[in-house]
Amino acid sequence: MSGLEKNLVAVIMAGGMGTRFWPLSTPARPKQFITLFGERSLLQMSFDRLRGLVPPERTLVLTNAAHVALTRQQLPELPDGHVIGEPIRRDTAAAVALAAVLVRERFGDSVILTLTADHLIEPTDLFQQDLLSAARQVAAADVFYTFGIKPTYPATAYGYLETGAAVADDGGIEHFELKQFKEKPDLETARRYVDSGRFLWNSGMFVWKAAPILGEIRTWLPGHYDALQPLGGYDGTPRWQQALENAFAGIRPISIDYGVMEKTRTPLRCVSSRFSWSDVGGWPALGDLLARDPDGNAVRGNLKAIDASGNLVFCETPDETVALIGVDGLIVVRSGNRTLVARKEDADRIRELSEL
Repeated sequence: MSGLEKNLVAVIMAGGMGTRFWPLSTPARPKQFITLFGERSLLQMSFDRLRGLVPPERTLVLTNAAHVALTRQQLPELPDGHVIGEPIRRDTAAAVALAAVLVRERFGDSVILTLTADHLIEPTDLFQQDLLSAARQVAAADVFYTFGIKPTYPATAYGYLETGAAVADDGGIEHFELKQFKEKPDLETARRYVDSGRFLWNSGMFVWKAAPILGEIRTWLPGHYDALQPLGGYDGTPRWQQALENAFAGIRPISIDYGVMEKTRTPLRCVSSRFSWSDVGGWPALGDLLARDPDGNAVRGNLKAIDASGNLVFCETPDETVALIGVDGLIVVRSGNRTLVARKEDADRIRELSEL
């Protein structure tokens, strides 16, 4: 293991609710904890991608307080105190700040890999190589890195990164200046972005050192800094939980993109990632990743179909059977004693079911 790798800390952000995957995903078991591929949950797959790069004793998972037990159940390799339960959902700026405070307290001014818990990324070797390439730059200079994904179509469900001049080529890994973050565009704007060749999809993952990111949070989100920075002194003490609850109660929800990254004076750079990536944002997106039968039905489970095409069928238990006759463009999901049947064009309304 190199000197750089010994100085890495991984922070997996696992606080999302994943309401678009009902009935498989519920408030008690959000998207990151469900199994969509193989036998490992999305959170477990995120943890698995770190094997050989960052050991469990240098990995933190930030999640909702209600999901700490589930996280520990799914990731038993993590030492005590490495699953941090946020008492109130306050978006990603609070999670980033809290993680940086704890990393600085426990590991010094380490290089932090800030990663997602609910995305599909492969292959692992390219992912790790891209992480290390960015981490080398962060270790050598005060820069912040993110990872952009080359767009394959004009997506309106993703944020975009506008790249500037090329700054490095690390054995085929391209590094660019990052001009700005762009929120999810309409279709016409997305087409312009893709046609320009300057834009990449925003993967939501970052690399930075603890002290510089805390410095930017202090500048642009002083309320977050003032509330969360003192928590380092309570880490591992009996007063930790109460101090954490008090700190989160006093800050407003805001994303790290809005709160810091769009304003920071620290140079922003981007790796044009070579790995494949999907945020698996809902059932239709999952359909693009599953095997299809000759009639274009995307299937996990056993499907018996007569005059049925373009459907998505997902069975949590893969040996279950679903039968379709004369229907097209449906989403059919079986999970435990719950069944979903919806038209694909109504996929955005599935999140409403989690509120009933």
